[in-house]
Amino acid sequence: MAVYTPSFNLHLTLTLTGPLDHDHDHHEDQVHHNANPDRCDGIEFDAIAPDEKGHTFFFKGDHLWNGFSGQAQVSSAFFRELDDYHHLGHVDAAFRMHNREKHETHDHIYFFLDDKVFSYYNHSLEEGYPKDIQLDFPGVPSHLDAAVECPKGECNSDSVLFFKGEEVYNYDIVTQSVKERQWAHLPNCTSAFRWLEQYYCFHGHNFTRFHPVSGEVNGVYPKDSRHYFMRCLNFGHGGEAKVPKCSEVTLDAITSDDSGKTYAFTGHNYMRLDTHRDGKHTFPIARTWNEVTNGVDAVFSYNDKIYIIKGDQVYIYKSAAPSTLIEGYPKSLNEELGIEGPVNAAFVCANQHIVHIIQGRMMKDIDLSATPRVVAREAPLPISGIEAGMCGPDGVKVFVGSEYYHYKTPRLLAFSRILQEPKNITPDMMGCVE
Repeated sequence: MAVYTPSFNLHLTLTLTGPLDHDHDHHEDQVHHNANPDRCDGIEFDAIAPDEKGHTFFFKGDHLWNGFSGQAQVSSAFFRELDDYHHLGHVDAAFRMHNREKHETHDHIYFFLDDKVFSYYNHSLEEGYPKDIQLDFPGVPSHLDAAVECPKGECNSDSVLFFKGEEVYNYDIVTQSVKERQWAHLPNCTSAFRWLEQYYCFHGHNFTRFHPVSGEVNGVYPKDSRHYFMRCLNFGHGGEAKVPKCSEVTLDAITSDDSGKTYAFTGHNYMRLDTHRDGKHTFPIARTWNEVTNGVDAVFSYNDKIYIIKGDQVYIYKSAAPSTLIEGYPKSLNEELGIEGPVNAAFVCANQHIVHIIQGRMMKDIDLSATPRVVAREAPLPISGIEAGMCGPDGVKVFVGSEYYHYKTPRLLAFSRILQEPKNITPDMMGCVE
């Protein structure tokens, strides 16, 4: 079975380090100004932020890197007015605004330089900028170290976290109120980055992952950013790996939860498919679902929970992060669903209570709202070798090797007399290459 490994894998967990020496930071700015820095040397970033298209920019002095690979380029080539208005050759902090209620600012990039703020969209400076920071963000200090957006659901409301020294300022976008706090266990961040709904504090050439509400750090940190956020020779988890051909990609399972997060599973890894603006990247399954250490046979989502089937066991997790195993699980397939294994694929359609279980060339329907759960219907399938399946807004897809069959409804999958032509997995679906 082919396992997709991108150009860089993030296997992220977290600890702490001491405060940074800001005098040294200033000296580094002087060294790199007007030079051509190499981030693989282990430098400290001034700011990190994605644009409205999901391209991530890493800033150092008057240079930036566009994406997770490639050479440094002059910042003014992308954001011309930064140099027109400000000649110190650096960015203090940056973030991408998340405010769906206010379309005129949503997805804009905000740059902070000394006591000024710049707002960009589509790499063009918005009219009226730069402004004093206090005009747009009252209560937020000047000469910031870092900033990162925090959408409602991950924070209590749509917010921005600003960092200055040991102080953290939580700015509520709607109320324009500021709560100041100290997270003494977190290093002083010189840049911060939200990526795939996780939060990273960068300090030196290292990073520490933290919780955006409590600042809590879990796991073994700091980690060297060269292993995770860029491609560097002799660094990285899969730094030399090649993106697979689409004809080599096969799935063990695929599902979309109630919040729209879509997961594809293969071998010991999974991939988020709905995060197109952050790219498609693989992670170990056990990183998110700790107790699942040996791959999966089938996965489906129902009632804000994710059901993972492996062998004759069913694991049920809360969908909301962090994924938590429901007490009393795993349970046997027979106890939970009234069937014996093995299971090849499983899926539930939105706003339905029926899980469609595929075993060989047979599909069994089980009513998840019934007690006890038993097979209500079963039907032979026109397709053999199904390995994964999901039901979405556009219908049912069942995967056989690197191909899939598309039907409008589960009933058509089971009872259609005409076998659909298989379609190939595409780069847009899985991040592979043709």
